[in-house]
Amino acid sequence: MADASASSLSAAELVACAQRGNQSAFGELTRRYRPRIYALALHLTGDAHDADDVAQETFLRAFRKLGEFRAASEFYTWIYRIAVNRALNLRRDNSRRRSSNVPMDDPRVALAVQVDSGGDPRRAAELRQSYSRLVAALDGLSPSLRSTVVLVALQGLTHDEAGAVLGCPSGTIAWRIHESRRELAEALERPDPHEEEHALPRFVPVFGQ
Repeated sequence: MADASASSLSAAELVACAQRGNQSAFGELTRRYRPRIYALALHLTGDAHDADDVAQETFLRAFRKLGEFRAASEFYTWIYRIAVNRALNLRRDNSRRRSSNVPMDDPRVALAVQVDSGGDPRRAAELRQSYSRLVAALDGLSPSLRSTVVLVALQGLTHDEAGAVLGCPSGTIAWRIHESRRELAEALERPDPHEEEHALPRFVPVFGQ
């Protein structure tokens, strides 16, 4: 299969080809989904090197387990689940070695500032401080809440899609988003968890869109 023809196929068609042993098809799946998997891992681990490792391991595991994938499922749901589990496990393994403070050169902070500052150095300085506090608050959430926020608020998944990734009903996702807003607001010492100022920075560039 030529690269040009692979790029025109749907994810389901590529998976079917890859399951028949076509490596170009799996290469196209990797090309399509790796930027988002990397972004997901970056938000969950807080470390660019760890995120790169998670992305690499996710696709290696997916390639090895591709025969177990069932067409009734969405490929992105399946691969997101692999990535979330690996990222959370890695974060847990590294937690004892890490400070609870988020440095201002944290890649997530730097990325958000780059997107939202508009090239204004003064604005960038203000955002760097506030986003550092916000990312620290995000990191303070439980793994289930943090992964839900990342999938819904930062990756743009619907409640149904996030529920499919995390293995829970959409109603549970809705509750987790509500609870996350409350906990983030408390961490930031704001009285109203529904104010627009509490929205997470967009982190658009790492989404590969």
